Amino acid sequence: MMSDQAAFDEFYLGTRLHLLRQLTMMTGDREQAADVLQEAYARAWQRWRRVSRLNDPMAWVRTVAWRVAISQHRRSMVASDRLRRYFAPEVAADPGPASDRVLDLRAALQLLTPEHRRALVLYEMCGLSVAQVAVETEVAEGTVKSRLARARTALAAALGPEYAVVPTDAAPEGSPL
Repeated sequence: MMSDQAAFDEFYLGTRLHLLRQLTMMTGDREQAADVLQEAYARAWQRWRRVSRLNDPMAWVRTVAWRVAISQHRRSMVASDRLRRYFAPEVAADPGPASDRVLDLRAALQLLTPEHRRALVLYEMCGLSVAQVAVETEVAEGTVKSRLARARTALAAALGPEYAVVPTDAAPEGSPL
């Protein structure tokens, strides 16, 4: 149906860059983020009548993309050289110039476990509440809080004292976290 096509096109164009940025931070690999996001959008289109009625179709696409990324990760564990490339820091994760602080943050994020990194990106970058992160990651709210605390501790240790932690509500618009 043409209205479904138009609605999906509008959804895609309105969310793709935002989701690509989020998934790049979650996976640590812009190319893989683009690949899994493409797969998630294809699945969303196949189920668009149902997905479009959800409260948050963007969360559905992000979750599907994350699950595709996890599946790829599990398959890649068989070959250790692919595993190292999967989580290797990538200097040029975004096009355009990046400040040293952004590059340091990206490198520090790579030191986190995938679960801790995902929770931190969803909460800090995507602006989801603890309850929303819990729903999207399918874990208890207490687990989300624990992952966030551990992620922040690990980031603080990796970045060092010269990086002041900016409270979420004081972070500038468009900041990496």
